[in-house]
Amino acid sequence: MFTAMLIGNKISEARKEKNLSQAQLAQRLSVSPQAVGKWERGESMPDIITFDRLAEVLGVDLNYFSESFQSAITENASAEPLVKQSADSPSKKPEKKLGWDMSDGNWVDADFSGLKNLGEELSSSNMQRCLFIGSDMSGLLLKNNTIESCDFSGSDISNSRIQTSSLLNSLFRDASLKEADFSKSQIKGCDLSGADFTGATVKLSALLKNVMPSAVWERTTFYATQFADIVFDGALKDCSFDNCDFSRVTFQNATLINTFFKNKSLKRIRFIDCKADKLTYAFLKNGKADMAQIALLTP
Repeated sequence: MFTAMLIGNKISEARKEKNLSQAQLAQRLSVSPQAVGKWERGESMPDIITFDRLAEVLGVDLNYFSESFQSAITENASAEPLVKQSADSPSKKPEKKLGWDMSDGNWVDADFSGLKNLGEELSSSNMQRCLFIGSDMSGLLLKNNTIESCDFSGSDISNSRIQTSSLLNSLFRDASLKEADFSKSQIKGCDLSGADFTGATVKLSALLKNVMPSAVWERTTFYATQFADIVFDGALKDCSFDNCDFSRVTFQNATLINTFFKNKSLKRIRFIDCKADKLTYAFLKNGKADMAQIALLTP
């Protein structure tokens, strides 16, 4: 629906101008983050009452949605327009937003640093030695891509869905991967230094031979994921490792809080100078982890 896409773009622009994540906007509107994601992707639209609250939270008036808002009301329900234009007011033309379609491409040695307006999907592409430094790729569907030796440092990849893709030997230093959803994907030989995985979900995937110093792991969920030749450090809070496979994995100088390991055996994980709260400690012990260098956190 073209109207829904126009409104979704406007919601996304105003949200980012306010430095709000989709989850933060959803909380203020008392809706789910999934609902906000669907609005911004043009899959659905807010109802009339929510439009009013949305404008208030984003710091805009209903004229911000201009002609698109009139169409939305017609499509959602029969109602009088909430915003009327005076007879002597010049009519506004809809703002034209440029969107880049990079799907089905073969991109080599290209510089896309600072790129925005990638649309909704980037799929079936091959990328080698491309630069995406400081780019906005939030809310994007990345599907069936092979990405090798690319640089995404400082990029916003939050709320994106990475499906059946290979991320190889690439840089994600200080990138935001908050609320990202990885599925059936491989991340191998990448630099994830300082990357923020808060609220991210990784399922049926593989993390192999990556470097991850100072990465942020909070409310991060791993399900049926393969780990090999990696080191976790720093704090892990409210995370879960469910039915995962570990090979040459080390937790070093790590503090584990409310972090669950739902695995039959954790003998293949090495812990060096780690600390854990009482509940996490119990999960580790139950999984037969080597507890020699895991100290119990005191209240």
